[in-house]
Amino acid sequence: MNIGHTYENAARLIHAVSDEYPDADGLNAAYRAAISTPDLRPLPVEGEGISVSYEDGAWAKHCIENGVFVNIFKGAGPSDGPNRQVWDDRVAEALDLIQGISPDLRLMVDLLVTDLVVLNSGANGGGSASHIPGVVVMSPGAEWDVLDYAMCLVHEGMHLNLFVADKVYGTFTLPSNALEADEHRALSAVKIGQRRQLDKAFHAAIVTVPLMFMQHHSGVTTLVDLYTESLRDACEDLKKQRRIFTQYGQLLLDELCEFAVHIDFACVTRAISGTEYAGYKPRMAV
Repeated sequence: MNIGHTYENAARLIHAVSDEYPDADGLNAAYRAAISTPDLRPLPVEGEGISVSYEDGAWAKHCIENGVFVNIFKGAGPSDGPNRQVWDDRVAEALDLIQGISPDLRLMVDLLVTDLVVLNSGANGGGSASHIPGVVVMSPGAEWDVLDYAMCLVHEGMHLNLFVADKVYGTFTLPSNALEADEHRALSAVKIGQRRQLDKAFHAAIVTVPLMFMQHHSGVTTLVDLYTESLRDACEDLKKQRRIFTQYGQLLLDELCEFAVHIDFACVTRAISGTEYAGYKPRMAV
């Protein structure tokens, strides 16, 4: 959750694809060009900003045909102009809200989320995947307010951020399929009481932090109350598998566990923008 480190990771991915290192001003365009290569995703990024499509768009067609986000697309019905206008308005308002909470958090979303598919399946959640960088699928609940839209965008944006970090550094010493073994499962901070594949449990624990931070900033305590103990339990379980993390993964794990102990949102604010966390080996945010 640091804008400088996010840019560094994106630049390393761009360099791996194109042998070029863009400057900060050209990073967004260069990142979009890099992930548009067929090796990274099947459909190119089109235009600037977040491209919004719906259940009848090219990304929805690709996901349905390839069994991606089945739990989100299942039950999705047709949407009309008024539905889509409401979604578009809420997404725009959500981006403004993220900007108000943290301009650098907004920069991360602007970089990492290139395509958004919005639909009405009743799933009341979102999705992202490592093999389609930039793409977020969202099925908003009827009761969602602007903060819910904003948290969904940041939540999935942080997953995309972790996918980029994993591509350029590696997070685990074992392949993903090996992490499915029972002995490598860990408690989930979100699906409380459940043991999940190690990488999924790690991701879930990390993305609770921006959600708790955003609610805290907005004067809401629901997720802070819900996740504080489950995040601590998840971190204790994840630490038992520390030997399976790479050096970079251990750095992320240690940072996460430190936050879980103190639940210090001022530390999160500093970590988002602090230059000391921006390089190849960011310091611990202590």
